Amino acid sequence: SHEKNAPAPAGANLYNRQEAAAAPQGPQKEVAEMNILVIGGGGREHAIIQKLKEDHRVEKIFALPGNGGIAADAICLGGSAVDIPAAVAAARDNGIDFVAVAPDDPLVLGMVDALEAEGFLCFGPRKNAAVIEGSKAFSKDLMKKYGIPTAAYETFTDLSRALAYVEACPLPTVVKADGLALGKGVLICETRKEAWEAVRSMMEGRLFGDSGATVVIEEFLTGPEVSVLSFTDGETVVPMVSSMDHKRALDGDQGLNTGGMGTVAPNPYYTSEIAAECMEKIFLPTIRAMKAEGRPFKGCLYFGLMLTAEGPRVIEYNCRFGDPETQVVLPLLESSLLEIMLAVSKGTLAETEVKFSQKSACCVILASRGYPQKYDKDFPITLPATEADERIYIAGATEKDGKLLTSGGRVLGAAAVAEDLPAAIGKAYALADRIHFDNAFCRRDIGQRALKALEEKK
Repeated sequence: SHEKNAPAPAGANLYNRQEAAAAPQGPQKEVAEMNILVIGGGGREHAIIQKLKEDHRVEKIFALPGNGGIAADAICLGGSAVDIPAAVAAARDNGIDFVAVAPDDPLVLGMVDALEAEGFLCFGPRKNAAVIEGSKAFSKDLMKKYGIPTAAYETFTDLSRALAYVEACPLPTVVKADGLALGKGVLICETRKEAWEAVRSMMEGRLFGDSGATVVIEEFLTGPEVSVLSFTDGETVVPMVSSMDHKRALDGDQGLNTGGMGTVAPNPYYTSEIAAECMEKIFLPTIRAMKAEGRPFKGCLYFGLMLTAEGPRVIEYNCRFGDPETQVVLPLLESSLLEIMLAVSKGTLAETEVKFSQKSACCVILASRGYPQKYDKDFPITLPATEADERIYIAGATEKDGKLLTSGGRVLGAAAVAEDLPAAIGKAYALADRIHFDNAFCRRDIGQRALKALEEKK
């Protein structure tokens, strides 16, 4: 039988328990009924909102901007997730007790700093910590300085030097835009010509705007990929259940890179031994490094890992919940998400229960045909009734005249929880097949690689 996604040994995820307990506790006001504002408007935010709603202390949830599907679970305010003055005004005008900032852009722009300056309790890192995702050059330099295992790399701001480097670097190689690029600023280059074109398109052609003014060119690693989201208050780090994303648009990992076509959790490649190694060599060293740099990280820190023959390596950090990993990780959370988020913001995570189910989850993304390129919109969506272990997370939809219409490339996620991975995958697809809109497509092989890994372990 396969090994379940086991937690690290007891105590490994609680570093400096006494120090954490002695840290400033922040505002201790316990609000009987809380109004919560969630920044963002996608499937990840819908998953966060549905989980927060389970806590009896929640009175109202507002979403900025939200979307047509989120409107079933929260009051959607519209607008833009990167409009910091609007977020501050919304928090003030709606009597908000707690704000969760979910997407990368507002975090990197400093939304948490602005809200905290106005006295609002927030979940999410400040601007100087969100740079761990906002700049790949920063995160690579941090790993090099503190001995955190990652791929060998060089950073370039000069086009001619970057082009000279790719004339001689080992192939394949990976070219990354330094800044945020909607998860698409990474190009794997098999030939020198591809690498040359990648560098020119980013630095000269501004394929990703200013995000590509600086590029990171790094060693190509091989091995299974694992996503590990973690809660951290800057002292303590508590990993969530591991997951496996499927980035390519088509079956068999073919087609263009997307924002994610589906996920499963736990990831069978991520054993308890690997979890313990990651805690010791990656997770705790990263939290300590950020603290040492005067950039304590509080919020959800996402570790994108590759399990190479030489051991786990960090491919990337994200300064927030991943999408669509959140859609399989949060349904397995048995503790109160609100309680954990409050503990993160107050610095009391060491004393807070974070418990995950031993079950499995799968999320299948239903997208508009043509995604991630050109696609049509405004098709009516028909949603079925769901059972207790099924979830529908709306990512790209608007509401018009009482009807839900498609408005995005990734329209929604059909997620299910079951006793084991094969059952979870079967239930997620059964749910997906009960959802209808014109021009819908999904990958039919989400979780197959994970099932193969389970078979190999037997």
